[in-house]
Amino acid sequence: MSENRQPRCRPRGRIGHVLDFEQCYRAVDSRDARFDGWFVTAVTSTRIYCRPSCPAMTPKRANVRFLPSAAAAQKDGFRACLRCRPDAAPGSPEWDTRADVVGRAMRLIADGVVDREGVPGLAGKLSYTERHLHRMLTDQLGAGPLALARAQRAQTARILIETTDLGLAEIAFAAGFGSVRQFNDTIREIYGRTPSQLRAGRRATGQAAEAGAATVNLRLAYRPPLHTTSLLGYLAARAVPGVEEATPEGYGRALRLPHGAATVVLRFADGHVDATLRLDDVRDLAPAVARCRRMLDLDADPAAVDALLARDPALAASVRAEPGVRVPRAADGFELAVRAVVGQQISVAGARRVLGRLVAPDGDQLAAFPDAAALLALPDEAFAMPAARRRTLRALAAAVADGGLRLDPGADRAETEKALLALPGVGPWTAQYVALRALGDPDVLLATDLAVRRGARAAGLPDNPTGLGRHAAEHWAPWRSYATMRLWRLA
Repeated sequence: MSENRQPRCRPRGRIGHVLDFEQCYRAVDSRDARFDGWFVTAVTSTRIYCRPSCPAMTPKRANVRFLPSAAAAQKDGFRACLRCRPDAAPGSPEWDTRADVVGRAMRLIADGVVDREGVPGLAGKLSYTERHLHRMLTDQLGAGPLALARAQRAQTARILIETTDLGLAEIAFAAGFGSVRQFNDTIREIYGRTPSQLRAGRRATGQAAEAGAATVNLRLAYRPPLHTTSLLGYLAARAVPGVEEATPEGYGRALRLPHGAATVVLRFADGHVDATLRLDDVRDLAPAVARCRRMLDLDADPAAVDALLARDPALAASVRAEPGVRVPRAADGFELAVRAVVGQQISVAGARRVLGRLVAPDGDQLAAFPDAAALLALPDEAFAMPAARRRTLRALAAAVADGGLRLDPGADRAETEKALLALPGVGPWTAQYVALRALGDPDVLLATDLAVRRGARAAGLPDNPTGLGRHAAEHWAPWRSYATMRLWRLA
């Protein structure tokens, strides 16, 4: 397979979970890690499912089924391979970027909505009936919302079992299980071992199980290549004092999660990102992992993106020199929207100073960025900006606080853009920047951005918004967000 060829073993057509057997089998036979997360390999002779890159011997064709998700394999009675850890593979880039109901549902499930609010809460956020939502997810992923959430709970439990010294009963409830018995049965069914057997043999971490807190060390997988220099450089240049810390080796920040606060330190290694999470409440492990993955764009398909952008002579040299450039996204949608408003017409360094004044210092500890209610409560003196921009921030916070504006992973992109543009002081650039970084839209070109236009001029492209927009639509769709990042790099 060519290095730039896009993996094609993906759900397609009306029946989303029908996969091309020959293409999938070739991917498994070549152990190509770029296919991890697109599908899983279920072996009927052993009743075990694996990721495509599993190093075990390739199973016979007659003994293989290809399924679109780990949840679908678990629903059909297959156990997770303890060698390749298919439940820890990168997520599907399709569900990560799609703007339809299924993609939005998958992002909300990863963020723990089903565990906190149940299927009715998930359906309510998406404005669909539970029955119709179940039908759509089953059609596309081979499993409904409960099965998908159950698969995530099992993975969360396994991580806590293997990386902390928390008691097994505490882990059961922290992972979202309704009872210890349900936890034991699920772990045994999915991994073929009891929780005690999973824990046996690993070294003690020394992590005490006090007040529901935990320090968890884990690896976040991604599809190579990953251009870490551009990712770290972008985050470091915009790091808000008191909220984030960036060094050449890694990046750390505070997080606000559903059950409490957390901090995360991310260090890039060969083929994965080492994450150290310090959680006030271990029930927040799954949403913390989901937000870290989203922030670093770890579920992207760089082979597909780079293959298309490299066809354009204007970007071909950039792709060759820097393969795997990602779009740095947001850990929190509201925070990113505030950054976008503050960043209007001032420098990156100036925006950092202004944003730093909005954060309540907490000694030497990193503090989470204020939420909508906290920002509304700040005095006018905290807003080191013109009065008009302060009013825009207050209007933004009020819209989020009262539910009129949603900036979470399941938000409808078109409705969010419309709601943003209705706010005083929010124009197309701000709305598009929020779509690119907070909502994860892969196809946004900031054609009016001055740095983007400078990058276009450096690449020999039209530097006026109309001409650049026309070129982008013809050559870069549906990956214009990634082209935007490359133009910023060229600038």
